[in-house]
Amino acid sequence: MQPNVNHPHSFATISLSLFFLFCFPVLLLQGCATVDESVEPTEKEIYESASRALKSHNFNEASRQLELLESRYPFGRHAEQAQLDLIYARFSSLDIDGALIAADRFIRLHPDSEHVDYAYYIRGVANFNYDQGLSARWFSIDQASRDPGRMRESYNDFRQLVTRFPDSDYAADSRQRMIAIRNRLADHELGVIRYYILREAYIAAVNRCRYVVDTFPNTPATEEALILMVELYRQLGQKQFASDALVILAANYPDSKAFDKNMKFRSNRVMRKDRSLTRLLDFDMFDGF
Repeated sequence: MQPNVNHPHSFATISLSLFFLFCFPVLLLQGCATVDESVEPTEKEIYESASRALKSHNFNEASRQLELLESRYPFGRHAEQAQLDLIYARFSSLDIDGALIAADRFIRLHPDSEHVDYAYYIRGVANFNYDQGLSARWFSIDQASRDPGRMRESYNDFRQLVTRFPDSDYAADSRQRMIAIRNRLADHELGVIRYYILREAYIAAVNRCRYVVDTFPNTPATEEALILMVELYRQLGQKQFASDALVILAANYPDSKAFDKNMKFRSNRVMRKDRSLTRLLDFDMFDGF
């Protein structure tokens, strides 16, 4: 924000002789220096301008002002708060990469700040939403097919927050997001398993099922992984392993759709040769049976 500068009165009413009388010595001594009208705004003025932009939800302008403040007054009175505001402004303007950079920088510069939990939280949320672009917002896109890399980073961000700051205002929401992320990661693994089944790579598929059961217990995907384990072990001729998986399935999910009313396992459903790719990739694998 450029402040207004009062211009000097016009010299039109001053005679030429008076001009030379008063100005010529100045010209000799100072080169008749001109008035610099581009007065640099103070730290307070820039921060107030950024705050007004934030309040009016003009996040792009707020980001511009906060970046200006950081470049001109990196160690000023408002430096730490401005860096926090920049995280918020960039995230609110959907500049996810910019928000991640700002959050990383704040964590690096202020690891002991009382507000560093906020930086971890926004970093987690940014990674959580990283690849949900306009297509994902307006069209139905299978979340399990997304690259799980960002989900894992998000999970780690939230885990650091709840571990280091268990009483943080953001801890409760972070824990809920961690549960959602575990469910998504487990669903992603199921998608990989179905692909292996389609390719008849049954050993790889059953190993992935075991990974889901061991790594993501108590998620919605656990039941389906156990069902697939029973079928896959039977397909591979591993009757004892199939029996063990069936016992675990019955003990933990007695109401599973895999059982009929007499608790008999409905085997060979996934392995049917007439199952299409679309049907195999359907999440509710037992729907319509």
